Amino acid sequence: MLPVISAVVLAGLACIAWGALVERRWYRLVRYRLDILPVRAPLTVLHLSDLHFRRKDAAKARFLATLPKTDVTVVTGDFLAEPDAVETAVAAVRATRGGLASWFVLGSNDLYVPRPLNPFKYFRRRRFPRHARRGRGADLSELLCADGWQDLSNVRREVALDGLPVELLGLDDAHIERQDLRLLPRRAAGRFGFAVMHSPDSAPEAAACGYDVIVAGHTHGGQIRLPLVGALVTNSHMPRRLASGLIRIGGSWMSLSPGLGTSKYAPFRFLCRPEATLLDLRPSPQEHRGAVPAS
Repeated sequence: MLPVISAVVLAGLACIAWGALVERRWYRLVRYRLDILPVRAPLTVLHLSDLHFRRKDAAKARFLATLPKTDVTVVTGDFLAEPDAVETAVAAVRATRGGLASWFVLGSNDLYVPRPLNPFKYFRRRRFPRHARRGRGADLSELLCADGWQDLSNVRREVALDGLPVELLGLDDAHIERQDLRLLPRRAAGRFGFAVMHSPDSAPEAAACGYDVIVAGHTHGGQIRLPLVGALVTNSHMPRRLASGLIRIGGSWMSLSPGLGTSKYAPFRFLCRPEATLLDLRPSPQEHRGAVPAS
């Protein structure tokens, strides 16, 4: 019996070491092709989320610098793991800006100072509000906007991307109930609908309103996944089986990013590699619009 217990303990320690020392920095780029555009010209979108930068985070910054240039870059919140990292985060994402547009929304970790939390509380069905100290979200937004990014927190506007008319929706963080759902109804249904949000909790409503593509983050893909079980928790109202990836919701496609970082109080990932996502949007006949695996 003792050898068995020792083996289990050693295996557990090996998993912890792997998740803390290797996997949480084992960054990768995942590509999806969506034949969904109503025009001939393709459009590439880089989706980043949950970067959780610390003041010194060189490996993550180096990975961002290797990512391919795209037409649009969108960051779906939680740039920060600590307020001191505002300047680090702004400098690191500079290399990823899109050729046509660079968009972002903020997450709760940008707006409020992160604090340690008992991880078992994530399993509670009912969550209670916590008192939090205001962070440097205003500084972060100001510096990003000065660097060419557009803050889409609770914004709906009509834009054009290289001839593609787009109805653009951005929502503030639903996880802390800052989203303005009055902005959801489509006003220009003939335009391509693109919705940006931190938490995916508002995604079903956006899909019901007819947005073609939705991008979100927040879940970290579960951060810890087990074989056959998948994500243990997602800190979201979305089902655990929809923790990350390219997800069909009604007539919409949602890119739900597992993110590139973790809270500095839980620097660990297991079977859930940190990811950036590249969406290759291409035209398709109206009668056959859908996802195609990237080559």
